[in-house]
Amino acid sequence: MCYNFSMFFNFCLFLAELLSVRQLLSLLTMSIFRFILPTIMRSRSWKCFATGIPSDAIAELNKEMESIFGESPSPSPLGGSSPPQQPAQPTSEAWEVQPALTHVDSSGQAKMVDVSPKQDSERVAIASCRVLLGQKAFNLVASNQIAKGDVLTVAKIAAITGAKQTSNLIPLCHNINLSHVRVDLTLNEEDSSVIIEGEVATSGKTGVEMEAMTAVAIAGLTVYDMCKAASKDICVTDICLQHKSGGKSGNWSRS
Repeated sequence: MCYNFSMFFNFCLFLAELLSVRQLLSLLTMSIFRFILPTIMRSRSWKCFATGIPSDAIAELNKEMESIFGESPSPSPLGGSSPPQQPAQPTSEAWEVQPALTHVDSSGQAKMVDVSPKQDSERVAIASCRVLLGQKAFNLVASNQIAKGDVLTVAKIAAITGAKQTSNLIPLCHNINLSHVRVDLTLNEEDSSVIIEGEVATSGKTGVEMEAMTAVAIAGLTVYDMCKAASKDICVTDICLQHKSGGKSGNWSRS
């Protein structure tokens, strides 16, 4: 903060004329604590509350100091220059328990979840996928004229194989004994697509969501591979879980 030197000099002369030496020393001492230190701390409280000085002199001093330094804000109840800042109240979201990643340990390293304490239960997962073929490739698939062969049958076999190989493809998945794998591929004329649905079941300690999604993803990629000679615009999309049941988390379905 930069002050006008002439104003400060005139203010010093004013103090010398108004006060005795003892009062001047008292005022200077109080000023150090009331003005200089608060300035360092970026405070703007410039009121003088020295003791031993006549009240009319204090009022005159306060008026003079306000003309130099500006008006002082109202003091806080504790005598500070501004009321203490209240800590921000946490929102309701802050109190919610955030879900933890089960495949990450306390140090942030990847880990395989230990499922040995879990009880065996019947578990089912259903996933889906869509392959946008385009009109040309769709007509070839529908008429079974793709050069590589029967697209839907090959994709179905690939999906079942993929479900059984999930633990080899996804590093932290468990090797699960599957009791059932169902894959359906349906041609949809409205958007020239193949709709794929896969269902996987097991009786074990962990779910089969990844097996179901791997199955439909592999089926979609197989359709792409067999049809790519006919079109490069084919798009494999909307791979997602539709339903799961069993296990600690219970049942879930996509709304």
